[in-house]
Amino acid sequence: MNVFRNILAGSRYLVIISVLGTLVGSIIVLVYGAVTVVSVLIEIFFNHIVFTTEEVKIVAVSSVELIDLFLLSTILYIVSLGLYRLFIDPTLPLPGWLEIGDLNDLKERILGVIIVLLAISFLGYVVEWKFGDYSIVALGLAIGLVLFAIGYSLTAGALNSKSTQSNKSKDENPVVDNQQ
Repeated sequence: MNVFRNILAGSRYLVIISVLGTLVGSIIVLVYGAVTVVSVLIEIFFNHIVFTTEEVKIVAVSSVELIDLFLLSTILYIVSLGLYRLFIDPTLPLPGWLEIGDLNDLKERILGVIIVLLAISFLGYVVEWKFGDYSIVALGLAIGLVLFAIGYSLTAGALNSKSTQSNKSKDENPVVDNQQ
């Protein structure tokens, strides 16, 4: 039985596969974004001498898509750091805004970035939108529903966390009856 316990305890290191996968994915998306920035700059300044409002839209859409790429890279990086800290090394130093103590903390960080990613993606569709195309309304409603669900999930999780902390502090500090 002790051998089985040791196997289970050591199996947590299998998460290193996820850590490396998300880290490599983050690096690939980040490099792809950097290469795209360079190609957009070359396209703007060397291939187009005359700047028109249509080209401004192309630059705006490209910029929004680049933000999407960099945010996706950030999500993958946060997942990599969070999984490493939770399963491999809890002493991994992280910035104060990225403290991850459990899977709920990691989920909150990921969902927060996904909210921004969805909003920026919708902005990209708005920039390309042509008057008379009402499919943007359906897209906006769908994204709005997803954002509402994520927001509700985050709020419910925060309320649940506060209630759990409140119950823990009550259990740790029992009220002493001073009446004699």
